[in-house]
Amino acid sequence: MQKTATSLLENSSQLRLECATILKRYSSTLKASAKSRWPILEARLQQLLPQLLPLYLELYGERYDCHYHLEQLLKVLAKALAQRPDYLLQEDEDPQQWHKAPTALGSACYVDLFAGDFKGLEQRIPYLQQTGINYLHLMPLFKAPEPNSDGGYAVSDYRKTMPHLGSMPQLAGLMQKLHSAGIRPVLDFVFNHTSDEHRWAEKAKAGEQQFQDYYFFFNEQERDQYAPWLREIFPEIRRGCFTFEPHAERWVWTTFNSFQWDLNYANPEVFSAMAEEMLFLANQGAAVLRLDALAFVWKEAGTSCENLPKAHTLIRAFNAVAAIAAPALQFKSEAIVHPDEVVKYIAPQECQLSYNPLLMALLWNSLATRKTRLLTESLQRRFAIDPQCSWVNYIRCHDDIGWTFDDNIAWQLGINPEHHRQFLNQFYTGQFAGSFATGVPFQQNPVTGDCRVAGMLASLTGVEQAVQSGNATHLQFALARIYLLNSIILSIGGLPLLYMGDELGLLNDYAYQDDPHKRDDSRWVNRVAVSEQQLAEAHNPDSLSGKIYAQLQQLIRTRSRLKVLGAGQTEILQSGNPHLFAYRRQLDQQSMLCVVNFSEEPQVFVGAPGSQWREELSGELLHGRSLHLAPYQVLWLSATVS
Repeated sequence: MQKTATSLLENSSQLRLECATILKRYSSTLKASAKSRWPILEARLQQLLPQLLPLYLELYGERYDCHYHLEQLLKVLAKALAQRPDYLLQEDEDPQQWHKAPTALGSACYVDLFAGDFKGLEQRIPYLQQTGINYLHLMPLFKAPEPNSDGGYAVSDYRKTMPHLGSMPQLAGLMQKLHSAGIRPVLDFVFNHTSDEHRWAEKAKAGEQQFQDYYFFFNEQERDQYAPWLREIFPEIRRGCFTFEPHAERWVWTTFNSFQWDLNYANPEVFSAMAEEMLFLANQGAAVLRLDALAFVWKEAGTSCENLPKAHTLIRAFNAVAAIAAPALQFKSEAIVHPDEVVKYIAPQECQLSYNPLLMALLWNSLATRKTRLLTESLQRRFAIDPQCSWVNYIRCHDDIGWTFDDNIAWQLGINPEHHRQFLNQFYTGQFAGSFATGVPFQQNPVTGDCRVAGMLASLTGVEQAVQSGNATHLQFALARIYLLNSIILSIGGLPLLYMGDELGLLNDYAYQDDPHKRDDSRWVNRVAVSEQQLAEAHNPDSLSGKIYAQLQQLIRTRSRLKVLGAGQTEILQSGNPHLFAYRRQLDQQSMLCVVNFSEEPQVFVGAPGSQWREELSGELLHGRSLHLAPYQVLWLSATVS
């Protein structure tokens, strides 16, 4: 009888005995695969197999062939460790709390848009260093279908890059240079699905049962055991979550696009195969893997197939695999789901980093409404996470803005969430009177009218509109909004992430509307190419880009000398003023109060605990318990001795 995960967890001595038996049984095979790294592997398995085994048995312990597939998985780990470059093996021994430093600063870019190719990106490493970037997310760069690839998130081969960017060996060389420059490279691990051009999918189309079992091939009756409970992700492009495959005369599960086939993780062969791909990416130099669409990776009939318990088990199993073969590797959660579900993926044994979509959405909400109550109430309940983990705080990314917030909190504050989302969509697409924003709708649902919003930071904060109108006052407000947003992601706690081009205030690019392969995906409006001339403007104090870049640099420099803004704990405060957002950072005996005015009108913050403050951004000394904030002003306040 198979030993269950529950019985092993309940009896630690039984678990240790089972792990020792497995090691003894497979040691000769693993020693041959690990080669000179066998002593390292043996030590790690002795320590970490007790973490991996219960997870693996929870997923696959009821299968008759469970231990066969476990042996295959351990061989994958041994081979990956044998192939791990020496410089990464050294980093495996480093402490893992780098994202808690006050100097930690991330950015994200498409290689071709930011630098042309891998060689061009290598030449732009000095720009990244001068900006302060030490975490660089290279957006999808693997071989993908042409012309439609969902922005690269339909992978045809995890070991081949897009030819116009360069080769995989060139990427590995670039990533080693990034490490040498103190920049941790981040790659996407698109592990919920492959493209329908992946070799596994091609073999499945050809009728090979082994590879059809890598995916979900259903007749109509089987499909209908799942379909009624699933939500549509891209209703503007396609309806439903299944695509008919004419070669196999079956329906294939395609949550996102018809060319993205969902993987079947109930098959342990899929887990081993994807673990091998994951460790290959780690060995190319990835310090962090962004787990794409992780909420969807486990399917069960009669459920929404989102955020299921075994999705968490699966991610923890991948984490345990990485801890054995590539300990320096960390995971970043991409769970754009309900806030209560987002936090469930954040744990030292699951995802050490996580995007913070709630903060992102509610920052934009507060700019539109000039009110902070939804932001404050929501973060008071959901900002705190495991102290070993970090939020990745972002204002904009390559994607769209979805209005994720808790409807229950909205109702408690007297806000109709459905109507409010409609207002936000109208405001940020310029359809609301008095709006400063110039965004475009993304994935507008023809039935409900719901949509998300796309646009560059400068366009959404009012720069584009102010430049077109020539209104100097509106431009100053727009620049202040950018400064305000950057100040929050740099000070609230977590790893701040900039989308390349936003640091220069680049505007929307509407050229996508003339490209037949892009015009149906309005997110291309904020996927903007960055030229050498535009980078040079960073050093021109008279240019708009130069002013935005200089403001950002002042924030980065100030933060870097304030340890409390790195590892300090965060407490979200009630400001007592509906237009102000306030939070306290605390580290040992250090304390900092941050207050932000989301209004174009002066505001007063009453009740500051203390009589004298040093405002770190300006160096001014402030006195009294009442603080006066100018329109859109930001205060970073350290208590001083009178």
